[in-house]
Amino acid sequence: MGWLWAIIVGFVLGLIAKAVIPGKQHSPLWLTTIFGILGAIVGNAVAVAAGVGETSGIDWIRHIFQLVAAIIIVALGDAAYMALWGNRKLQRSAR
Repeated sequence: MGWLWAIIVGFVLGLIAKAVIPGKQHSPLWLTTIFGILGAIVGNAVAVAAGVGETSGIDWIRHIFQLVAAIIIVALGDAAYMALWGNRKLQRSAR
C-alpha cells in the first residue's frame, strides 16, 4: 500500500508542480510522476532535517517542503529531458 500512496502523491505533486512552473513542460506524465515521487522523498528528508517532519495535526510544513522540492525537481528534470530527448521529438513533429 505504501508504493501505491507514493505513486498517487508523486502524481499529484508532479501535476501541481507543472501547473506552478511558468511555460510549457514537455516531459511525459510518467516522468512527471517520478519527479513528484522524488520531490516527496526529498521534501520529507528536508522536513525531518529541519525538525518539522511530524507535527500535531496536519503536517503543512512538511507538505510545503515536498511541493517546493517537487517544483525544483520537475523544472530541472524537464530541462534535462528537453536537453537529452526533446530536440529529437520536436524535429520529428516539425516534419
